[in-house]
Amino acid sequence: MVHEPTATEDGFRPQRAALVVNTRSRVGERTFSEAHGFLRDLGIPLRAVYPLHDPARIPETTYEALHEEHCDLLVLGGGDGTVSSVVDFLVDHHAALGLLPMGTANDFARTLEIPSDLRAACETVARGKVVDVDLGLAGDNYFVNVISVGLSVGVTEALSPRLKRRMGSLAYPVAAVKAFLRQEPFSARLTFPDGDHGPAEFDRLLQVAVGNGRFYGGGMVVAPESGIDDQMLDVYALRLGRHRDLLGVARYFKSGDFVRRESVASYRTRRVLLETEPELPINIDGEVVARTPKKLSVAPNVLRVLVPQNSTAAHLDRDSGV
Repeated sequence: MVHEPTATEDGFRPQRAALVVNTRSRVGERTFSEAHGFLRDLGIPLRAVYPLHDPARIPETTYEALHEEHCDLLVLGGGDGTVSSVVDFLVDHHAALGLLPMGTANDFARTLEIPSDLRAACETVARGKVVDVDLGLAGDNYFVNVISVGLSVGVTEALSPRLKRRMGSLAYPVAAVKAFLRQEPFSARLTFPDGDHGPAEFDRLLQVAVGNGRFYGGGMVVAPESGIDDQMLDVYALRLGRHRDLLGVARYFKSGDFVRRESVASYRTRRVLLETEPELPINIDGEVVARTPKKLSVAPNVLRVLVPQNSTAAHLDRDSGV
């Protein structure tokens, strides 16, 4: 029998929980045993525990926990790439996600105001509330934060595991400088199937990004109004201009106000078709796993996540009596 999560006004009561931790992430190996102990002491009914040094095993292990162990709560330790690799299974199963941020950027956790402190994150799993959040769709594949082409792909390629371990969140700006020096401009066309915007064509672009959540790239804001519970995607195209202009744009990345600069075109939409010339690899939540052209859309309220009781980033919009 498959158990599904029960959301109530005073919290979430899982019947069977699984703990899956990417022990190869920056802090995963040394914190796995602590997390296990915290969750046990907090009364989380752990039925299966999986410390995984090979991140490639996380999707199949998640499937096993949900479909063979019949868990209604997946406690996942890792970063944004770890979350992105399992959301397809969570959406299909309707289990809730309890997240322990153990990655380099942790932008999904930052969006939902999930604390980075391990004990506080475990307490969120035990005492938090269930919300449902939007996911993006790149073709048939879900993404949690952002997909992008151009500079971000070079940044991902420059983000070696060694650089992440040595520099933590500072690895992102270091990798960005390396990628910028190698980036070639490209052309793109954006088409909006719902007719909310006219087609847009661009030459000499540095990057195109389509965001679902609020944060990406280690704390940068997708756009000032962006959120993960607004049923919208935020799209921007960044032109490759003079270096001093780009430095001006970069100053506003933390707030998202860069989208108001002259060199940036931005849109809010539910669906968009992204085409580039030449065809380019796509960065999906920190992993280069697809190529243009790609149809992108929003999937509203499809993922259930435990967040702190005082979090205002999202709400439970679907029928909670499951």
